[in-house]
Amino acid sequence: MTAAPQDRTPPIGEDDRDTAVRRLHEAYAEGHLSHEELDRRLDQVLTVTTQGELDAALASLPAQKAATTATIAAAGGRIRRRGAWRVPRHLKVESAFGKVRLDLARAVIEHAVVDIELQLGYGGARITVPRDAVVDLEGLTTGWKDSLYTVRQPSRPGGPTIRITGTMGFGRLRVRHARRR
Repeated sequence: MTAAPQDRTPPIGEDDRDTAVRRLHEAYAEGHLSHEELDRRLDQVLTVTTQGELDAALASLPAQKAATTATIAAAGGRIRRRGAWRVPRHLKVESAFGKVRLDLARAVIEHAVVDIELQLGYGGARITVPRDAVVDLEGLTTGWKDSLYTVRQPSRPGGPTIRITGTMGFGRLRVRHARRR
């Protein structure tokens, strides 16, 4: 005698459930769901137990947006980004030993605010920002040397705000604005 077929999709975790709730709220905020539909789907998401049931609760929602967070990590050596690279909304840079070089002058910046979180042990960091960028270093903790940055007025309004946070152990952060092209 064989057992009745069951839903063989894996059980979901709290992270999956939280992501689904966030997607439903985003769809509601963008006008894709009515208030009643949001309530119904939230009840469904909060009671499902398998991935298949969760997928059914999220059916017909717009495609999920691309991630806006990225991490660049290296135990040692150099971390370098330059040229026309796409800058995420939140960039986390981790390095135990080594230098970090981020050049945002020609990078594709799609967000009005970019958060760069530095978690550096030994070694310094140099960040070149666009000419019209506003730089905020308030959330950065330095252990050994102070950061080098001269505040300048943006050459034109509407540039991105670059917020640099995190912790630097033994090394210095140097931030400069790009020169004219």
